[in-house]
Amino acid sequence: MTDAPITSLDQLQGYFRTAAKPRAAFRVGVEHEKIPVREDGMPAPYEGPNGIARLLEKLQGQGFTALMEGANVIALERGNEQITLEPGGQLELSGPAVQSAVASAEALDAHIREVTEAARPLGIRFIAGGFRPWGRIQDVPWLPKRRYAVMRDYLPRRGRLALEMMQRTATVQANFDFCDEAEAVDKLRTALGVTPVVTALYAASPISEGRPNGFQTYRAAVWLETDEARCGILPFAFEPGFGFARYAQWALDVPMFFVVRDGVYNPVHELTFRRFVAEGWNGHRATMHDWEVHLSTLFPEVRLKRTIEVRGADAGPLSFVRGLAALWRGLLESPEARAASWALVAKLSIDERLRLRREVPRAGLGAKAGGRSLAEMAVELCRIAVAGLAQLPAGTPDQELLAPLADYAARGRSPADDLLADFTAANGDPAKLIKKWELG
Repeated sequence: MTDAPITSLDQLQGYFRTAAKPRAAFRVGVEHEKIPVREDGMPAPYEGPNGIARLLEKLQGQGFTALMEGANVIALERGNEQITLEPGGQLELSGPAVQSAVASAEALDAHIREVTEAARPLGIRFIAGGFRPWGRIQDVPWLPKRRYAVMRDYLPRRGRLALEMMQRTATVQANFDFCDEAEAVDKLRTALGVTPVVTALYAASPISEGRPNGFQTYRAAVWLETDEARCGILPFAFEPGFGFARYAQWALDVPMFFVVRDGVYNPVHELTFRRFVAEGWNGHRATMHDWEVHLSTLFPEVRLKRTIEVRGADAGPLSFVRGLAALWRGLLESPEARAASWALVAKLSIDERLRLRREVPRAGLGAKAGGRSLAEMAVELCRIAVAGLAQLPAGTPDQELLAPLADYAARGRSPADDLLADFTAANGDPAKLIKKWELG
């Protein structure tokens, strides 16, 4: 990525266009966030002999290289795998780009075994779920990362629950390649269209601050009040003529968080990337590296970067996390499956799509779209995904990963229903629930 100044807005579209790959080179990657808690359910600290920083030190002894900001470890790298930290200490795997969902699940399994074995002697447990079940936001430590310091100041002015998003949510996402602009547009639009169904099926955050919160996915509710300028379902993606140019035009007008120079994250309140390109900032000109950084600060439900990123799922039980790449691979990589998926939601108006996004956090699979419940549509999406995988290289083994999802969809049930049942059975006891919800 060049540091030369941007001389034409066409370069910004080119960033997406040059990411196109031949189908034989298509890969899938998964990013998975995990919530760290102490044995009493409270947030694990960052500092101290039994904190997240100590866990990162231990992992360095297993072949990881530390990425530092000052004296703080902010990420680990080993080959094509990276471990990063979210603002509230959520540990995130950015898995390798692999050919199949099975290969992705195997990499995920190995990662979870490794980090949980390193964490247990420190009294740290990683639990399934899209939102911290215990503790107030004031109890969650802030990761000492420069990027997050700027976001911590900026986002609360744009959304009432923005800090909740940063500190207490956990998501799993899958990333996919595209062969050209037309396919990228088709994948992005289709994924945006069916994301409410996937969000409902993956709902796994009905508990917060030690009690039921009235939501199936409180994580999704939090995102409704974060920063609508950079979040949501991108209504323009459903309009005729949508393409790389339109996505770039949207991104150009979203205010930037910062300009990074020499490792310093300089806040730039209300400066859009369009103005940065046209006017510069404090003598600095916008570069393609700045564009790449800015794109990483946009959070729509489906995001366009060098891949298509599908982002709308709670990081729930491991069986669901393992199945996410298989579900989306089956829905998006086969043209026939993609068309069938889009047909389920093609007739919805923008108003209906916006309404659905607001109903899903509470109603989950009980929400309705076009006269059908999302539970019915989830059953159909699982069937489409199975058929789609059958048409793909190494796709047939991936089908087995869909079995838990299809079973829940058939019963009109999401992981949130299990978490609520577990909570009732354990009378809310964190010690019992951690044993039930622990990953690894």
